[in-house]
Amino acid sequence: MPSWGRADLHTHTNASDGWPTPLELVDHAARRSRLDVIAVTDHDTIEGALRAAEHAARRSRLQVIVGEEVSSRDGHIVGLFLERAVKPGLSAAATVHAIHEQGGIAVAAHPFWRTQRQRRTTPVHGVGWLAAELGFDAIEVENATPGFYVFNQLARRLNMGLGAAETGGSDAHIVDAVGRAFTEFPGKTPAALRRAIEMGETRAGRRRYRAVGLVRYAAWGLNHQRYVVAV
Repeated sequence: MPSWGRADLHTHTNASDGWPTPLELVDHAARRSRLDVIAVTDHDTIEGALRAAEHAARRSRLQVIVGEEVSSRDGHIVGLFLERAVKPGLSAAATVHAIHEQGGIAVAAHPFWRTQRQRRTTPVHGVGWLAAELGFDAIEVENATPGFYVFNQLARRLNMGLGAAETGGSDAHIVDAVGRAFTEFPGKTPAALRRAIEMGETRAGRRRYRAVGLVRYAAWGLNHQRYVVAV
């Protein structure tokens, strides 16, 4: 039996609305976390992920998956193992199809999160019950954003009926958050992670924040005014 690896499948850089650069994210994750793999999933772009993957390939034991958090018109959807960016503003069904069409993995990110705050011209939220109706490969059941406990519990209950692969992702916008939620899988590589998702052999978990991390996350939230930060 292979040993189990750990991945953070939902992180952000300053290519969208995160604070760390792609290089800072990779260096922190390699140095300070217990992660083998991270997915860089900036909003509606893969540029940060490409830079992170290039940097990791040269300088780090950490392996990077190119991903994107796509703003579909029905809610946010994470695409993993992407070769090109997925256009925002499509329906959730069309977004999932576009991810699959290029051989990617589609994850329903924080499916039950809702906020009235605006990002560009649309509310920020998850896809809700569409997570059960569309062809998602996995459901994010652990998201480490402070205040997301109830949303995570709803996602877990949904997935108990679905039986899809479960994932954990920090949704990190600051380096303190990296690895606070994670996906465990048999193996240590992106290829092994992909097989585990396809076979439904993943486990999602979470670690507590340090107090300083919560303070920094609150500062990020006040600066951006896009995410609910509730301690």
